[in-house]
Amino acid sequence: MDIDIWEYAKRNKYIIVTKDADFAERSILLKNSPKIVWIKKGNCSTKYIEKIIKANYDEIKILSEETKLNILNPF
Repeated sequence: MDIDIWEYAKRNKYIIVTKDADFAERSILLKNSPKIVWIKKGNCSTKYIEKIIKANYDEIKILSEETKLNILNPF
């Protein structure tokens, strides 16, 4: 369930990488949320998602260190 993933990521300071708008919307509404990388691509392969993540490593790293920014979605 989304809430279990959310709480686990929050508790362990993990970044959630998702194609699902639900996580991003929840992050906007709630304070102290885990970091979210929201990939807004249609039907695509896991390999393609991997390429996106690798190509945006620097931005994801900045997100992980940022205190005010919770969502990254330049994809």
